[in-house]
Amino acid sequence: MVPEDTYRTLERPSNGIYREKGSKFIAIAQPVRTEEEVKGIVDALRKEYYDARHHCYAYILGAKADKWRVNDDGEPSGTAGKPIHGQLLSLNITNVLVVVIRYFGGTKLGVSGLINAYKSATQDALQNASIIVKTVDDIFKVRFSYLAMNDVMRIVKELGIEIIEQHFDNSCSIDVSIRKGLSEEFVSRIEKIESVNVDHLSTV
Repeated sequence: MVPEDTYRTLERPSNGIYREKGSKFIAIAQPVRTEEEVKGIVDALRKEYYDARHHCYAYILGAKADKWRVNDDGEPSGTAGKPIHGQLLSLNITNVLVVVIRYFGGTKLGVSGLINAYKSATQDALQNASIIVKTVDDIFKVRFSYLAMNDVMRIVKELGIEIIEQHFDNSCSIDVSIRKGLSEEFVSRIEKIESVNVDHLSTV
């Protein structure tokens, strides 16, 4: 069973292809973090494959896979985005976008043919992908006086925490990324140090 503070996603982009009765379906699977990123990728693929008939997609976002969307881009309702989404669900992956680009071959495939084509192209892309497990991380900003630096850095070192930004002067601050399962312990220990303030910035 996957721990609550981890999720499965793609390590890097991957491609797949499916051909049926002259139509060509090119599937592009990419790791993504935000809806803005999704929009940027879809827009870029529409420009790159400007001569294709359809650019259908589905994505799932969030460590709990609670944000998702399907888009049939002019194909009959439920024949494109939904089967793409179904493949993402079957692999239990999130923070993933799959766009399937269709070049029409002149012969209609019918509803079941379309569902199979979009599913198969997606399957091919995901079979070519490398799936990894990532941790859900909390980002904190910690502010402290120069005198407290040793105490703060000792906790950071002991818990193996990643520093993503730091500023050391008379007043100091660090931004840290912490696996969600360790966040409570980190905050509890850090708040015991005098003159330290900690703010939760985001969860990624």
